[in-house]
Amino acid sequence: MERFEALRIHADGEQCTPVLETLTEDDLSEGEVVVRVAYSSVNYKDALAATGRMPIARRLPLVGGIDAAGTVVSSRDGRFREGDRVIATGAGMSETRDGGYAGLLRAPAEATVAVPESLSLSEAAAIGTAGFTAALALERMESNGQRPDQGPVLVTGATGGVGSFAIDLLSARDYEVVALTGKSAAADYLTGLGAASVLDRHELSLGTRPLEHARWGGAVDSLGGDVLAWLTRTVRPWGSIASIGLVAGVELHTTVLPFILRGVSLLGIESPTCPLALRERTWERLGGDLRPRHLDRLVDRTVELAALPAVFGELLAGELTGRVLVRVAGDSA
Repeated sequence: MERFEALRIHADGEQCTPVLETLTEDDLSEGEVVVRVAYSSVNYKDALAATGRMPIARRLPLVGGIDAAGTVVSSRDGRFREGDRVIATGAGMSETRDGGYAGLLRAPAEATVAVPESLSLSEAAAIGTAGFTAALALERMESNGQRPDQGPVLVTGATGGVGSFAIDLLSARDYEVVALTGKSAAADYLTGLGAASVLDRHELSLGTRPLEHARWGGAVDSLGGDVLAWLTRTVRPWGSIASIGLVAGVELHTTVLPFILRGVSLLGIESPTCPLALRERTWERLGGDLRPRHLDRLVDRTVELAALPAVFGELLAGELTGRVLVRVAGDSA
């Protein structure tokens, strides 16, 4: 039986430790589509799961990685045949199922879609959950009526994966994008992705009134906490806020006034269990009209599995900008 390398998360007392080890397919959790993984990527959730910073991985030991792009080895799902190029994201990978940091993956069918012809496997993995989530945010905002003429869209956590993709996608659709970041040195990176201006998070005055001056046409927020509450008070009438993260906290202290006096919409974006039809349509768009324009800028570097523990540390310390691509068994196809 084929043996392959995997980065597997083990319990170490109250901590978690990612360990590079050799596995076989029989070691993996069940899934309808067996994929030979070429590339994965690094997401905030991956770092939390691998280090135990939050109880993401609920069954240990477990192979990490919520993204995987590769080719089909075998499939019990009639949509795929051997050799098809696919991408799998979410659906419990790195939580209750083994994920993409391994040479083989038994991928859940509901999380697996064909890679658009216009994208290579490395490009699909670079987009991964981060780009997919940003595209879902844009899809939901526009389905809810968001339009460029409503005013500037604020993107928080702008140097992170989702934030970076959100800037790229929004600016391509003629939105004026304002990037909110605590990394002043990243201004050139953010304007290079399409941000019209950059706002320093450290100079932000959140205010305390139930309704503040309405500044933003809409927002994509990865912070949560006080910043998200401030956004509800500062988005213009009928604007949408896409909530995609909790870096700054899980609590939300606001009032109903922004919703009943300004018609503001707060949209939750949950990509791991996205329905298959919407998942397929969104990936088709990521290979078409929503194809990211700046993947070369968005990918900070490409690493091997063995380098991941150090990368997780950088990500959790706020030292990373953009995306890190993981070469599992790289293939440019």
